[in-house]
Formats: sequence, structure tokens, C-alpha cells
Amino acid sequence: MEWFEAIILGLVQGLTEFLPVSSSGHLVIGREILGVEESGDLVFEVAVHAATVLSTIVVFRHQIWSLLKGLFRFRYNDETDYILKICVSMIPVFIIGVFFKSFVEGLFASLFVVGVALLMTALLLFLSDRASNPRREQLPANNYRNGISYWQALAVGIGQAFAVIPGLSRSGTTISVGLICGVRRDVMAQFSFLMVLVPILGEAFLQLVGGEFTGSTLGVLPVLLGFVSAFLSGLFACKVMIAIVKKAKLTWFALYCAIVSLLIFIFG
Repeated sequence: MEWFEAIILGLVQGLTEFLPVSSSGHLVIGREILGVEESGDLVFEVAVHAATVLSTIVVFRHQIWSLLKGLFRFRYNDETDYILKICVSMIPVFIIGVFFKSFVEGLFASLFVVGVALLMTALLLFLSDRASNPRREQLPANNYRNGISYWQALAVGIGQAFAVIPGLSRSGTTISVGLICGVRRDVMAQFSFLMVLVPILGEAFLQLVGGEFTGSTLGVLPVLLGFVSAFLSGLFACKVMIAIVKKAKLTWFALYCAIVSLLIFIFG
């Protein structure tokens, strides 16, 4: 991977992470367009995902600081409740990471898998718009604390676990599952972006301490350039695109995913 290819792929990751169009799927498509060979590891993917997670932390720093302050009051409050629900949502993806990591890594080599998964993303986004009642968005959040229940958090977590498949948008899947389960869009948008922080940073930490970053066939420079590129573009996208995800009709993103999937089947 050349240095400019790493920068381009980092930009792709940062700009697509916060839209329901699958950043991992677009990374695979970007590799194909640029002619970048599959490295056989997920070091670059983990690095650029960690970069966009870092940009999420920067944007949501006040909410995260508030959650941490509430947690260290050492009593059950709204902040503790929210953090526990995030922990519940992480259980399914933890299981996938422990028992199916090698299988998931193999999926990143298949453009066909991306095409099928993008179609699934389009279907989910379309169904979530049909299930979401516009009147509900004008009402106060449901009676569950923080607007989301433990069973809804687990359902969203299961959606996130399936979204490790490249082409199946993580934000699109989690937001769609939340809307279908009755969570308000504004509540689900924030929960979706915060629930991914620990799993991705945890994966990056495990690869770092395990020496996989230094042992990567890509080399340090492309990974570093991709990280910086994804972080900077992620800062922009996180601030601008989250508002779009909250307010825009997800059907338009479904149409985009369906068109990209069709192009993959035709030209891929």
C-alpha cells in the first residue's frame, strides 16, 4: 500500500463511518478501485476505525465526561444506567470477536460479500423508516431510563455483532434495529455512536500489545497516515453527519446502498 492510497482509504473511512452506508464495505471497494492487495490482516482496518472512534470521543467528550462523573458517584443513577446498557450491548460483539475472529477477517477479501451485505443494509434502512412513526419523534422518550431499555440495548448489540460483516453498516444496522424496536431516533443516534467505543479501542489495544501492528505486512507509515487521515475526516463527518442521520430519511441511504451493491454485481 502506497502512502497516498493509505490517505485516500483513511478519508473514505472517516467520511463513511458516521453514515449508514458501511465504512468497512467502502474500504473493501476502495481497495479494489485503487488496486491495493489484501494484506491478510486487519491492522489497517482496526487503525482507521480506532481513528474515527477517537474523533467520536473528541466530539462527544462532554457527554462521555458526564457519564464518567456519574459512574464514580458509586450509586445507580442515569449515567450508571446508560453505561450498563452500553455494556449489555457489547456482549454479542465480544462473543463474535472471541470465537469468530478468523472467519470475519476472511470476509474482507470478498467483494461479493460486500455487495450482498450492502443489499441487507438497504433493506434494514428501508424497514426502519417504515417502522419509525414520525409522531413518536415529537413525543418525549419512552418510559425506559435514558429512552432505551436493557432488552433494546441487547437487540441493538446483536445488530452490531452482525455488522462486523463488511458492507453491513454498523451505524445503519444499530440505528435501524433500535428504531424497529421502538427507540427514538435522537436517542438511538447517540447510543449507536457511543456503544462502539470500547469494542474498537479494545481490539486496537489487543493488536498493539500482541505485536500485530509491528508485525503487519503494511508497514508503520501507511497505517499511521491512514490513522491521521481517518481521524481528521472523522472529526468533520462526526460533527456534520450525525445531524443528518438524526433527521434525514434513511430511505435515501438505503437507495444509495442498493445502487452501490448493484454496481458491485455488475462490475465487480
